[in-house]
Amino acid sequence: MDRGHRPLTDESKIPNSPSTAKPAAKTGSAKTTAPKGVATPVTYADAGVDISSGDRTKQRIKYLAQKTFNKNVLSDIGGFGGLFKLDVAKYPNPVLVSSADGVGTKLKIAFELNIHNTVGADLVNHCVNDIAVQGATPLFFLDYLATGSLDGEIAERVVSGIGEACRANGCALIGGETAQMPGFYADGEYDLAGFIVGVVEREKLITGAGIRIGDVLLGLPSTGLHTNGYSLARKLFFDVAHYGAEQYVNALKDKAGAALMKTHRSYLGVIKKLLTAEVVAGMAHITGGGITENVPRILPKGVSALVELGSWEVPPLFTHLQELGNVDMDEMLRTFNMGIGLVVVIPGEKFKRAKSVLERAGEKYHVIGRVVKGDRRVLYA
Repeated sequence: MDRGHRPLTDESKIPNSPSTAKPAAKTGSAKTTAPKGVATPVTYADAGVDISSGDRTKQRIKYLAQKTFNKNVLSDIGGFGGLFKLDVAKYPNPVLVSSADGVGTKLKIAFELNIHNTVGADLVNHCVNDIAVQGATPLFFLDYLATGSLDGEIAERVVSGIGEACRANGCALIGGETAQMPGFYADGEYDLAGFIVGVVEREKLITGAGIRIGDVLLGLPSTGLHTNGYSLARKLFFDVAHYGAEQYVNALKDKAGAALMKTHRSYLGVIKKLLTAEVVAGMAHITGGGITENVPRILPKGVSALVELGSWEVPPLFTHLQELGNVDMDEMLRTFNMGIGLVVVIPGEKFKRAKSVLERAGEKYHVIGRVVKGDRRVLYA
């Protein structure tokens, strides 16, 4: 996708443009009034958009993106669209799986701490997880970075994080958009979003349709808030407790900002191992809405998920947030992941095999409940 800017039109080369057209013939008493202007020509840069700076940044970003390319990428950065060849020999009956997301108000903490590379990884890993739970392997990624006035160094740090995470997840960063919108964003701030496309063979698509009563719910640990619940977390830390981002918090054994900035992890590696072992009936990425709202998205009719509170140790970050705001447990469970970033549904007869796969991979897990008769809800016990 084009990451540059359209050139300004050269009107001198356009027939009958204002600069080349002949003066209109006089029509007697008709009068025209010229609009008021300025003596010095106004440029795009005067309006707050520095095209030259954007072009220099684009060249640095191009290098970062090229490091993620593979043989299936058929285009370079700077065209109007990214080109990617699907390997139909490997996927004779392919289903493309796509997702789009952002980093949310976690960016506010990144601005204050001047940490910009990790939010790129947050973005990629979040999107990767969203398609991986359906059995898809990532193919390519595109990003959208919008700011009031482009800071090339910050943009490069953001995209470097995106590129590193793309390489780690085996997908190509084939394009994106860097938009300068003066007056739209506060100085020093930007917004960030991403779009991912992956592929899975149709017969290997994971939809949750095969989930049955008696299946086991496994929970894999998160690395913190990931990219959800930050509006509430920021209110509790900075408005209620009046912490500074660099303030050490005894309850967390960490600084406030650092605790909130831990990178959203990718579950792709462990998901691939579980899929290869053919032990998965369904998977839910625990994002906005927590366990309460994300697990039902994969449940078929006639069943519910019974989650046993206390079956895993909730990390101090979440308990501290709850204490600061006296937050109801129901609100906590539908706002934060509570230390569980991925829920995997395993058929009972395949539990031992799944357990062996996870232990060989060195992956921590918790048995957090089971599938019961119900109406596609999460029940807590």
